[in-house]
Amino acid sequence: MLYQLLGTASKGGRAARRLLQGRPALRMEGSRPSSDMAKFREYFAKAKHVVVLTGAGVSAESGVPTFRGAGGFWRTWQAQDLASPHAFRANPSLVWEFYHYRREVMSTKEPNPAHIAIAEAEKRLAAEGRRLVVITQNIDELHRRAGSTEILELHGSLFRTRCTNCLEILANRDSPICAALAGKGAPDPKAEDARISEADLPRCKSCSGLLRPDVVWFGEGLDPVVLAKTDRELDSCDLCLVVGTSSVVYPAAMFAPSVASRGVPVAEFNLESTPATDAFGFHFEGPCGTTLPVALAP
Repeated sequence: MLYQLLGTASKGGRAARRLLQGRPALRMEGSRPSSDMAKFREYFAKAKHVVVLTGAGVSAESGVPTFRGAGGFWRTWQAQDLASPHAFRANPSLVWEFYHYRREVMSTKEPNPAHIAIAEAEKRLAAEGRRLVVITQNIDELHRRAGSTEILELHGSLFRTRCTNCLEILANRDSPICAALAGKGAPDPKAEDARISEADLPRCKSCSGLLRPDVVWFGEGLDPVVLAKTDRELDSCDLCLVVGTSSVVYPAAMFAPSVASRGVPVAEFNLESTPATDAFGFHFEGPCGTTLPVALAP
């Protein structure tokens, strides 16, 4: 039902507000979410279908740049300046430098205790006939590298490419992704743009068309197939965790409040409160790599 309301992120935001208007409050006005870890673990021990929603905060603890907020620049650009179809049409060389840099950075990063705790919990629950599914806004594949297998990537992956001509999507971990990008992509504001010719940028092996990262850019709608699967998971879960997300990027920001509105326990794990915190039953403040292993321990 949710995915039918969602198109671009901005449309999703408006849909979310309409969807949640008039829903019953989950607690008495003025009350705060619980930080009772023992109580949360009682719910976790009984849950048959757990959904874990993750955002940039969980990967930030691995040292992954978020390109958001103060200091979130690559050279003189913020992510929204480069992560768009318009930017790619105007300067595919610059956009590929940015994504090449991000891919290369990820080769130096490792899953942190939060990623590992989620992956270990998925494996353990599966052995007990239960399910744990990750729905992530992250494009870094750290959940996969930690061992998670049931993953829905809302915004795509740094390590897949999509042909702009034949639309073929393939996994790609080549380093560098093409010879012309070797040594390029330095984030220094004084670095000169490589100005690589389009013919020398990553090309499709099937049709020689220009490749782009298989990620969802600003102004693009989320994959309807991924959204439909997300909808089914959210509709059937009996426990939801919100991990390392600011709850301000739509449409993902509406997912957990919608789950909470039907009476399902929702627990937020974050460095600080978010605009959605008061809609949830639990809030655990602090680094996800510290709080989550405790919450999901056997």
